[in-house]
Amino acid sequence: MLDINKYEAMAMIELPDGELELLKGRFDVIAGSFGSLEHIDADGVEPLVTVLDQYNVLREDVSGKLLTREEVLANAPEQYDGYFQVPETITVDC
Repeated sequence: MLDINKYEAMAMIELPDGELELLKGRFDVIAGSFGSLEHIDADGVEPLVTVLDQYNVLREDVSGKLLTREEVLANAPEQYDGYFQVPETITVDC
């Protein structure tokens, strides 16, 4: 049913033969359980994202007042040449 070697290659791993056979058996059982879903008539059924009655509670995405560079940098602890200045986070040894 499933080609375990294909998934082994995609994951860039090498499994021992015994483990391959064990996984093949397990994958076949999982895939077989999903096979019964092929016989369900789902025409006209809307897909669900969630079964809960929750809706997006975020605010509308509307543009507001744009800040100038000076306003943005006004409370910056440090700045240099119109940009935020932050501590160096990556060091390269040459």
